[in-house]
Amino acid sequence: MKNNPSFHHSSPLYRGGWGVLVILFFLLGGCAQRTDTQDAEMNRFIDRLMAQMTLEEKLGQLNLPVSGDIVTGEPRESNVGEDIRRGRVGGLFNVKGAATIREIQRIAVEESRLGIPLLFGMDVIHGYETVFPIPLALSCSWDMEAVERSAQIAAAEATADGICWTFSPMVDICHDGRWGRISEGNGEDPYLGSRIAEAMVRSYQGTDLKDPATMMACVKHFALYGAVEAGREYNNVYPDDHHMFNEYMPPYKAAVDAGAGSVMAAFNTVHGIPATGNRWLLTDLLRDHWGFGGFVVSDYTAVEELMDHGVCADLASSAIQCLDAGLDMDMVSCGLLKTYDASLQSSPKERGLLPLGETGERSVNSACRRVLEAKYKLGLFDDPYRYCDTTRRAAVILSPEHRAEARRIASESMVLLKNDRNLLPLDKKGTIALIGPLADTRPNMSGTWAVAAVPWRYKTVREGLEDALKGTGARLLYAKGSNLMYDEAAEAIGTMFGREMRDSRSAEVMRAEALRIARQADVIVAAMGEASEMSGECSSRVNIEMPDAQHDLLVELAKLGKPVVLVHFAGRPTVLNWETEHLPAVLEAWFGGSETADAVADILFGEVNPSGRLTVQLPRHVGQYPFSYRQMRTSRRNDGGEFAKFVTCYADVSNWPLYPFGYGLSYTSFEYSPMTLSDSVMPMDGEVRASVTVTNTGKREGTEVVQLYIGDRVAKAVRPYKELRGFERITLQPGESKEVSFSINAERMGYYLCQQSSDGSSRSSAFPVWTLEPGEVEIMIGPNARATDMRLLTIEE
Repeated sequence: MKNNPSFHHSSPLYRGGWGVLVILFFLLGGCAQRTDTQDAEMNRFIDRLMAQMTLEEKLGQLNLPVSGDIVTGEPRESNVGEDIRRGRVGGLFNVKGAATIREIQRIAVEESRLGIPLLFGMDVIHGYETVFPIPLALSCSWDMEAVERSAQIAAAEATADGICWTFSPMVDICHDGRWGRISEGNGEDPYLGSRIAEAMVRSYQGTDLKDPATMMACVKHFALYGAVEAGREYNNVYPDDHHMFNEYMPPYKAAVDAGAGSVMAAFNTVHGIPATGNRWLLTDLLRDHWGFGGFVVSDYTAVEELMDHGVCADLASSAIQCLDAGLDMDMVSCGLLKTYDASLQSSPKERGLLPLGETGERSVNSACRRVLEAKYKLGLFDDPYRYCDTTRRAAVILSPEHRAEARRIASESMVLLKNDRNLLPLDKKGTIALIGPLADTRPNMSGTWAVAAVPWRYKTVREGLEDALKGTGARLLYAKGSNLMYDEAAEAIGTMFGREMRDSRSAEVMRAEALRIARQADVIVAAMGEASEMSGECSSRVNIEMPDAQHDLLVELAKLGKPVVLVHFAGRPTVLNWETEHLPAVLEAWFGGSETADAVADILFGEVNPSGRLTVQLPRHVGQYPFSYRQMRTSRRNDGGEFAKFVTCYADVSNWPLYPFGYGLSYTSFEYSPMTLSDSVMPMDGEVRASVTVTNTGKREGTEVVQLYIGDRVAKAVRPYKELRGFERITLQPGESKEVSFSINAERMGYYLCQQSSDGSSRSSAFPVWTLEPGEVEIMIGPNARATDMRLLTIEE
């Protein structure tokens, strides 16, 4: 056994007394459980450790309490600190600072009976102090190298500050922009979402979790959280198995296949059972079918919320159902420990017993083992302070190199939606009016769920443009112009957690000031849209148009007859009908993280050519939701998208989106050659290649995202008309051409076919199988989902 500073030679693990260990072996079953891992050394270590653990200490490893008074007080004096001493805590989350974490860890390894180190987790969703674009924005880069780099930097910074476990990536597919947490995901497509999921896991965890610059990933929210009914947070979901496995499950599986060390269960139900207590989901599918070997943690208080769902009458039954389902770690509810504590108040004969039975005790041992394995794989038993080197912080966190990367990636994530008469890029001359409530706000630029952000160290858009114009002779004028919205109470909801920007002046006074400076300008840049907390958790909305006060201001600015560039901030797809019709240029900036300001300036003034492409289509009306380009084939298709009687359509709005999936403009132009197939027929086990030549026909370097779609015309189950199955991001010089080629085979072409039960329903005991069937398949290549060239491929048995 390695020399381990978290264990003292006087501890029971190093003493004699093997007779006692043998007795504990049989009483507690500490060595009876074996995992699938081939790491024999780890198994022996954990066997010996678990043989000494009391039932209370095992339950403690499954306990992830809120840090509580540790955040504001001394760890040694806190209630949580006392639980740590007693071995009743497995980890803590959202505690920041290597010095604080080191002191908490010291209590665990030096003052508890067995000295078992703690896990320290945090919502490192899109960066640490160097903040990257919100995940929805990052996905719009379609750049897997950028995705990987953002996760690597996030891991390097978080681990330099004591964190070893991140509650990321969030891989929930969503077709409904009303849902606030669409901001945390990777858009609407399962193929792209899967590629991002695996890239994030690989980059957080690296090739060796004992590397102190890597941290354990936690894939969330398993499963189907993005399919909540009506886009309303914490609501139920209803996808059938066919949609579940073909639209929502692929990114979770990709993350698991990439080696994710942990998974977080979702709040919602699956097949009518809460995910946190769903054995079919957490054990039958995740562990037994997919082979997941890590541990599963609940979301915040989700265990006790089984009572709210109405499937359990009390906390004890909730905790036991979740344990039996395959949940390992309980975030905040502390269900099993509270049940254990309650049993101590029972009769002497029952003290310290849980109503588990033999199966339940085995589940406790299995769950405890999985948590201990995670700590072993992270190297915490070798050195519990490996993430608490305070000297790393100054060198790593918010370093110039990291900020430069964040700036580059932020600019890649922004999507140019409209650019009439090549208004953009702007010249650095004349007078520019910068107007809008998002122009001079610092904390909103990071976006939602940036819990480690330090906004006072970031620029506002105003400062970014001022810096870009220094020494040019150009003049920048600024006015706020309006509040976020007229309703003060509604604005307060959208600017929680320190994002406040309310101005006490009247709407008339602010608007007059904005119009006055706008009249002096050659061009107007309007920084408008959502505040960062208008999206994110529990930020569902039914009105996703430009907030009223800002819309009215835009209308008045447009009346001046001067060119207006809208720099639009949002954490979700929004309705931009008026803006598209009346403004010459629209840039979807999303929330770009700590370097948003400079990235916006880079694009506005042409230092960077925009290359972002939408990963969610933008609707014409909120009533189109739920809404996806992956429209399933229907009996009465509407090819034109407009109203026609007795076909699928709306009577008052087009079927088509305002901006389609995969769409985005550039400051240059690209031309696609006709698509070719290497063969028009492919055997089931064969391969053909689909190719196209792309030429930069403009006057500057540019990046294009070439997208491959397929459409299976005839299958045993209904398939989408079009679904993404490949993409390549290419950069071309003016006049340069490049052939882009995709391999077409069973792996790229198949789908999950659900086995029907005897009554003909889609539910059965068998899991769906990846299937490729003979028949005709449309192969399409283009710059977005609405602009593709198609060739027909016949698949033969």
